[in-house]
Amino acid sequence: MSRKPVTDPLETNPDAGADQAEVDPPAALEAVAAERDRLAAENSELQDRFLRFQAEFQNFRKRADKDRLEFSEYASMEAVRTLLPIIDDFERALQTETSDKTYAQGMELIRQRLFDTLKKLGLEPMVVQGEPFDPHVHHAVEMVETEDAPDHTVLAEFQRGYNFKGRLLRPAMVKVAVEPKRD
Repeated sequence: MSRKPVTDPLETNPDAGADQAEVDPPAALEAVAAERDRLAAENSELQDRFLRFQAEFQNFRKRADKDRLEFSEYASMEAVRTLLPIIDDFERALQTETSDKTYAQGMELIRQRLFDTLKKLGLEPMVVQGEPFDPHVHHAVEMVETEDAPDHTVLAEFQRGYNFKGRLLRPAMVKVAVEPKRD
């Protein structure tokens, strides 16, 4: 392999040096400054876009974490909702009279154990008797005209209502007092 000797570009092309010699230094300085300013603006724009993308990604990650948490809570909420009729059945069974007290105690222990387990998951029973009627958390099954209780007060509970981790799971089915009609 033979190597070519390194030559000066001005030696091989005499016109190239003429172009460089004719360059106006203030104009060249202005061109370099304009190029620097353009590159600085482009750099600033790219940094701004990078920071925006980074913020969007952080927001996306937070939303995804929140959605994942809500999904897991919702999934357990649905599982608890499917078990509520079993608790209702236990409560109805315990209200019937039986001569076998051991059997009744066993049923009560099973109901209490199931109920305690669901409470640990986030189930919260609502206390409604004597409370003012709220259509957001109560389902009025019966309206009774009476002067014994204030108007729109819950008199009795037919089916217990529940919250799950602060959210309404099932409204309470209730009997509500209303003022008697005056003729």
